Amino acid sequence: MTSAIVWIIPILFIIISGLFIVKQQTVVIVERFGKFQSTRQSGLNLKVPLVDRIAGRISLRIQQLDVIVETKTKDDVFVHLKISVQFLVQRNHVYDAFYKLQNPHEQITAFIFDVVRAEVPKMILDDVFVKKEEIALAIQRDLKEAMLNYGYDIIKALVTDIDPDENVKIAMNRINAAEREKVAAQHEGDAQRILIVERAKAEAESKRLQGKGIADQRREIARGLEESVDVLNRAGINSQEASALIVITQHYDTLQSIGSDTNSNLILLPNNPNAASSMLNDMVTSLVAANKINESSSTAKKSKK
Repeated sequence: MTSAIVWIIPILFIIISGLFIVKQQTVVIVERFGKFQSTRQSGLNLKVPLVDRIAGRISLRIQQLDVIVETKTKDDVFVHLKISVQFLVQRNHVYDAFYKLQNPHEQITAFIFDVVRAEVPKMILDDVFVKKEEIALAIQRDLKEAMLNYGYDIIKALVTDIDPDENVKIAMNRINAAEREKVAAQHEGDAQRILIVERAKAEAESKRLQGKGIADQRREIARGLEESVDVLNRAGINSQEASALIVITQHYDTLQSIGSDTNSNLILLPNNPNAASSMLNDMVTSLVAANKINESSSTAKKSKK
């Protein structure tokens, strides 16, 4: 009985050592005497004890590799780019992924350096920020083509950070601030110009309306004088006497208006009985003289022509 137990225990141990569990989204590489024998999927699996061995485990989940690349732009600015590459092992190419590459991370990193240092030196620093999607697409395209031969599929490549030298960043901020101040000054100048133009338009419109008001006022005054003269003519007063009466009436109205304001300056005109007629005669004489001067001037211009 004791000897049987001694034999059973080692046998059970050997059988148990042949059982192994593979986790979900994982593939196990099994070798027999150092040679590839098979791949095992998730679940409980069995290998030949003392003959087969587990050479390695490969995850089929998406993995991410972050690489920081230092390179120089076309305008001689050194910049650090952080590249994030998402990749996975193709289920049907586990053999290639395990046996063809000693260190896949180093291989992917080398390809990233090669692509970045081929693309970025063609661009100035500003274009690196603007065209980072193009850089990412170039990395994904070239890396995918290269890594498919090794059983790896590149899902996505991203340029997650662009970090130029600190002095360059300070200079870029100064340039940006100066540009914004320039735009602000231009807007302020435009606002001042618009304000001046609008004020000028308002003033011109005000003067136009004021002139129109004065013209309307004079038109109404003339119409009122004409009606007054007609009324006086119908009363038996001739035009000259009516004009003199109107002038003297306006004269006294003016005196009354001036007298109502204590701060006004009063100009005293002749107040004798013939003052209105004399004033009217003087006005008529002045108008006649002015008309003669205008006529003489017009005649002289025509004769010169």
